[in-house]
Formats: sequence, structure tokens, C-alpha cells
Amino acid sequence: MGDIDDALDRADLEHVTKPPPKTPAAQMRLLARAEKGSTKAVARRLGISRRQVERYLAGTAKHPRPALKAALEREVAKAWQPRVRQQARKKAATSTGLTIETRARFGYTAPIGTTDDPRMRRLTVHLPPEYAHRLFDARRQGAGDAQLRGIVAEGLQEIYFKDSGRRADNLEVDITDIDYFDVSF
Repeated sequence: MGDIDDALDRADLEHVTKPPPKTPAAQMRLLARAEKGSTKAVARRLGISRRQVERYLAGTAKHPRPALKAALEREVAKAWQPRVRQQARKKAATSTGLTIETRARFGYTAPIGTTDDPRMRRLTVHLPPEYAHRLFDARRQGAGDAQLRGIVAEGLQEIYFKDSGRRADNLEVDITDIDYFDVSF
């Protein structure tokens, strides 16, 4: 996963209304329910054997090793309250948009006579719903980090750098290095 994917996951978690299950058995039950009862799918998701999943579901195994504990927390966060997170994404994609806060190196392609040297900038920019929609669609279709960066760069280019078409007509922006990236919606 890339910086943008991670930021979208963190933004998703801001919308949950209840804390996720804490015990390994409850976490396994949640994952089994998310996978429609398939212990094989849960095992594949966690990188453990099917039998180990069954032990946790039966209550005979209770204390996961650190790697399994981290995998459980990661996968439970993905599976917890999917409808609540889906509604928040839908609202961002149709009406509210999203806010991006980043410190990144932006490269420019600009007309002759202007500077096109990449430089670090700290930006907080609100992108309209159409960019949120494109970002969520690309992520759902399995787009890589480069494609997500391209969508974000295009949004920042149009809204921040070109000021919604009021200046810098021929400017093209590229994100080349991300120091940090945060999203809220």
C-alpha cells in the first residue's frame, strides 16, 4: 500500500461509531462473518492455517503471536462497520468532497521563462466531490499508488495551482515525493 491508500484507510476509520472487538476470538468471529463463514478465506487474509482460525473460533487458542495480532488488528479495521464507512465515502463523493493535507515535492511542467524546479510544499486543500469520486472509484478498482497520486496531483493542479482556471493555464503538476499525506472527508 502507498501513502494515499494508507491515508484513505485512516480517514475511513474516523467515521466508525463504535470501537472494534478487542479479543482475538471476537475479532476472528467478525472476520468469519465478513467472509460469510469461510475459515479458509479468513486464514488466507491473515496468513495462517485454516485450523488455527478454527481454534480461535472454538476458543481453544486465545493468545496470538505478535505477527498474528497485528494482522488481526489490520484486517478487523478493514472489516469493521463497512456500511458506515461506505456512507461517509458516498457523501464525500457526491456532496462534501475531501480535504487533503500534505507535505510533498511537487514537480511542474510550465511554459518557457517560468521556473519548473520541483520544491517541497505544505498544502491543505479542499477538493470537490468529483475528485473524491474518482479517487474512491480508482481505489475500489485496485489502482496503484501511481494512479492515485495522479488523481490527487490533477485535483491539486486544478484547484490550488491553477485556481480553478483563473491562472497558469499550461501548468502541469506532478507529486514526486511525499513526506506526509492526510485525508479527511
